[in-house]
Amino acid sequence: MTAFKRVLFAFTIILSGFSVWAQYEPGENFDKDWLFYNDENPNGQQPELDDSKWRQVNLPHDWAIEGPFSSEYNARYGGLPIHGTGWYRKHFTMPATAKGKVVRLEFEGAMYNAHVWVNGNLVGNRPYGYIGFEFDISEYLKYDGSDNVVAVRLTPQDLSSRWYPGAGIYRSVWLKIDNPVYVDQWGTYITTPTATPEKATVQIETNVVNKSADNQQITVTHEYLDPSGTKVGSAKEDLEIPAGQTGTSALYTIIESPKLWDLDAPHLYTAVTTLTVDGQVTDTYRSTFGIRSIRYTRDAFYLNEKQVRFNGVCLHHDNGALGAAVYRRADERKLQIMKEMGVNAIRTSHNPPSRTFLELCDELGLLVQDEAFDVWKMEKVPNGYNLFFEEWGELDLKDMIVRDRNHPSIVMWSIGNEIIEQRDKKNGWTVAKKLHDVCRATDPTRPTSVGLNYYPAPYDNNMAQQVDVVGMNYKPSRYSEVRSNYPGLPIYGSETSSCTSSRGVYHLPIEKYKTHPSLQVTSYDLIGPGWAYPPDIEFHFQEKNPYVMGEFIWTGFDYLGEPTPYGGRDNSTNGYWNDDWPARSSYFGAVDLCGFPKDRFYLYQSQWTEKPMIHLLPHWNWAGMEGENIPVYAYTNCDEAELFLNGKSLGRKVKGVDKTTILIDFFRYEPKTFESPYRLSWEVPYEAGELKVVGYKDGRQVSEKVIRTAGKPAKVRLSVDRNRIAADGRDLAYVTVRIEDKDGNLCPNADNLVTFDVRGAGKLIAVDNGNAATLESFQDTKRKAFSGMALAILNSGEKAGTITLTAKSKGLKGAKIQVQTE
Repeated sequence: MTAFKRVLFAFTIILSGFSVWAQYEPGENFDKDWLFYNDENPNGQQPELDDSKWRQVNLPHDWAIEGPFSSEYNARYGGLPIHGTGWYRKHFTMPATAKGKVVRLEFEGAMYNAHVWVNGNLVGNRPYGYIGFEFDISEYLKYDGSDNVVAVRLTPQDLSSRWYPGAGIYRSVWLKIDNPVYVDQWGTYITTPTATPEKATVQIETNVVNKSADNQQITVTHEYLDPSGTKVGSAKEDLEIPAGQTGTSALYTIIESPKLWDLDAPHLYTAVTTLTVDGQVTDTYRSTFGIRSIRYTRDAFYLNEKQVRFNGVCLHHDNGALGAAVYRRADERKLQIMKEMGVNAIRTSHNPPSRTFLELCDELGLLVQDEAFDVWKMEKVPNGYNLFFEEWGELDLKDMIVRDRNHPSIVMWSIGNEIIEQRDKKNGWTVAKKLHDVCRATDPTRPTSVGLNYYPAPYDNNMAQQVDVVGMNYKPSRYSEVRSNYPGLPIYGSETSSCTSSRGVYHLPIEKYKTHPSLQVTSYDLIGPGWAYPPDIEFHFQEKNPYVMGEFIWTGFDYLGEPTPYGGRDNSTNGYWNDDWPARSSYFGAVDLCGFPKDRFYLYQSQWTEKPMIHLLPHWNWAGMEGENIPVYAYTNCDEAELFLNGKSLGRKVKGVDKTTILIDFFRYEPKTFESPYRLSWEVPYEAGELKVVGYKDGRQVSEKVIRTAGKPAKVRLSVDRNRIAADGRDLAYVTVRIEDKDGNLCPNADNLVTFDVRGAGKLIAVDNGNAATLESFQDTKRKAFSGMALAILNSGEKAGTITLTAKSKGLKGAKIQVQTE
């Protein structure tokens, strides 16, 4: 393992390649055919309980997303029933051949305070809903073919977090049957102390469990497969492990001319670990890893010795209309959309993500800050994780790291976000040090971090100095001051901007307001709460202070709950956010709850991508405002842009030279306007027709965007992200719904009700429209358009065939689309 060394002005961490996830072999996915009961039941754990009338569900399952929306619930959590008691039960049989083996039940996550019984015996509990856990259930099972019952009770509470947590067994469950000698849970740890294009040193530590009654001589063998599946190396070691104990094997292998894991080429290798006793194979365990190096100085982050800035986003764990339940395709689509925006890094705000999410970051080439907590001992909300931190905090942090440390995508561990202990002069820094030490002991190859929103308290109180890389939340004007006062601290923007907007909504005249009677927020990208500021401000201070390693904007996607600027105040304990009901979801995202980009998406894209692009706003339907000036903005990475109205040039402007005055007003910053070099703008007297902007690089036209005045709504148009999906019961197809005029132009103000009918080899699992202030059910068969658009999500069945979706709207021409499952 690479030593960690830090001095005042020169700070370097070198670390490389990792295993990714262990595939459970032998083992069984345990997600199907559970029974669910959403209420108290004093006998829910008893095997003889009559559960024949309980509802049958497959996991992962989030009961809260089913609703209904109600002002009786807290808009802070989406106005959904995230609290109460939920029971899950599953009946299963065990073969006689499993007797004498080790049977474990693994939960990837259950929200929250899970208690697990097997055949009426309590086998354990785990409070934190975001962490995985497993129990050895061997002694509680019947192996004679008779019925076994596993029962799980969850008791999530209101005011338990600051956003929508979901409720239920919302991540997968696995049943693992092993011989008495096996690789432990999350049992491999792969690093590459050397990782160059010429050579890699692959180092693997393997925890081997011996639950037999005898001492065992065990041979541990590793074979390494390159991304094409070709064997490129191996290692072997004999290990003696006493009865009932766990031993560790440590080996290394040289791989010549490796393919490095990188943002544009995320190559993944596989390690196949085999355990043999007396020539008999007792376990086979597969780990996937990437070969790469990372290095931090006080001024920069390096991936494979190339400097990389964090073009990052913060993401909560929900997937909008699907709630907190983990669907691989939902996370994949989310991350693909983020990459299209130019994102190269994700902050898992503010909790451990799912294993599936991290697998996808590995596969797609995204850097990850893996974050453990939003709270330590001092509460933000009355029923938060602070109730469990004293007993469980260190174990939960360690388990997060042991589970996740093999992912090549992860480049730092965050021990907390906006922790209230920032102001605790006596104890705050000691807790931070303790958590930092847990990280360093468990994985010395990555730095620690923390997201600090107070200034200067945590720096004066010695908390910031306890981590390796300091995250600053909403303090762009203080970057230079921190560098001057604390020159040895590497820094980055761990949470930035917090600009809010509603897709397709434009309020005129442009003004800086706190809230709007419509419960929407203008998409001119300048509104936010008191701590917030437009993206341009962060761009400016990052350029002015190039030692800041980048930023993670709040947020990439809208999320359920926390409908700032409506309904409440952040961090307020005992707080219900229903004052502006029905505002019930986030407005922070650069992308709305459906996954449809807002205008801000393109502002970031103009700064974070190189492929020529140009974006134009607002829409061009302003009947009744003929002759009045409409502010028109262009976001582009081109050198120049020229605007045309009905074929007539309104002038060419140069990015960075022709600046746009934007309104600002945020804490600790005096100016109330900012001359933005990141936006081009024109004041255009409105007349219906065609608005076109052309982008030029080196004097040559390379991009254009056209917006036309739409006529009356005439038809529904459907498009699907993929027309072939897996017939596995879990895959998804996302269908975009547009209300168009007779010529195919989007009707930007349309709110027509669209009704859906699905036939064939799948079902309609959710609908949405991106409106953060509507009480329409996500699980209905109809949805109004919002700013002319809506979304339908199709879920495959388990048989190959065709899913046919038909969409109808009164007075409009309907549409039909088909998706093949295979």
